[in-house]
Amino acid sequence: METLFYYLSTGAMYAVVLVLLAGLWVMMRGTSPNLSQKLMRWRVGLQFVAVVLLVAYAYVQHL
Repeated sequence: METLFYYLSTGAMYAVVLVLLAGLWVMMRGTSPNLSQKLMRWRVGLQFVAVVLLVAYAYVQHL
């Protein structure tokens, strides 16, 4: 179970970084402010998921 949470939390953190970089790229190009805002909203949601997975991983690790 620890291994599952480890890989899920790691994947979630990579997803946050990828969406952050994509949002910054779109924002720097200045082509679509709506897309940039949408990507930043996705980043916030993915950060929430990553934090929940990290807390679950820490909880499972200390059982």
